[in-house]
Amino acid sequence: MAAYRKELPQLSEVFLSDGGIETSLIFLDKIDLPYFAAFDLLKNEEGREALRRYYRRYIEIAAKHGIGFILESATWRASPDWGAKLGYTGESLARANRDAIELLVGLGREARHDKPMVVSGCVGPRGDGYDPGEAMTADEAEDYHSFQVGTFARTEADMISAITMTNVPEAVGVTRAAARAGMPVSISFTVETDGKLPTGETLEQAIGDVDKATDGAAAYFMINCAHPTHFGRVVAEGGDWLKRIGGLRANASKRSHEELDAAPDLDDGNPVELGRQYRDLRKGLPNMNVLGGCCGTDHRHIEEICFSCT
Repeated sequence: MAAYRKELPQLSEVFLSDGGIETSLIFLDKIDLPYFAAFDLLKNEEGREALRRYYRRYIEIAAKHGIGFILESATWRASPDWGAKLGYTGESLARANRDAIELLVGLGREARHDKPMVVSGCVGPRGDGYDPGEAMTADEAEDYHSFQVGTFARTEADMISAITMTNVPEAVGVTRAAARAGMPVSISFTVETDGKLPTGETLEQAIGDVDKATDGAAAYFMINCAHPTHFGRVVAEGGDWLKRIGGLRANASKRSHEELDAAPDLDDGNPVELGRQYRDLRKGLPNMNVLGGCCGTDHRHIEEICFSCT
């Protein structure tokens, strides 16, 4: 039984989450992940144990500091189009999504941690995480993402997290799908080095458009897969809309998406500096309670973020 669907505790207190799961598994653990599909590791015990090791590092940090933790499922690529590239269809893909949540529930039960641990079903974009390509309509996006959202709704997941959204219609579609399934949802946009979405909207425009199209159905918004230097100026400008941003999963690197896509190496940036940048951003983001990482970040970055922000 999901514990927090009716009242998400991260709306009122600081929570940690994990770092960049795909880049950590590929570059630090030397695991091959075709299409960045971490969910494919669930197909055997060796892969499941690799995921458990990954999550336990972060759970230990949260427990050490007495902070709640969001267990984000390894399902960013576990939607129909991406699953098909790896040979998943129908029930096998649904099973992978269910198994991802079951693994997190098991980790939560074994953890020696007396703070809330929220289980989140992660949904990624239908297209590339950097390039929106030909964007769907909101109705098409709702239909496409309903498969994964509906699967999570029948598990012990507490919420849906839509990560690396590149455009407004897809974010609207995911939000509608989650609302229809009775699941709270967070929407996380990615931005370019100018602080705007890949489709050109400002964060203020994008958040306002999603809220308008869904009657404010999203529990909160986030920013991910961008470095604080890419959007810090936007936050500094202020505005009431910033209250809708409830979390951040920044990249370790200051590189652009194009540069990251072409890079053969891992740019893990400066963990201490990143922690301080999170602290500074929180001054302009009063509801920024979810603190995690994205590309290039690992447990070192999350530890420094925790030191700086709690």
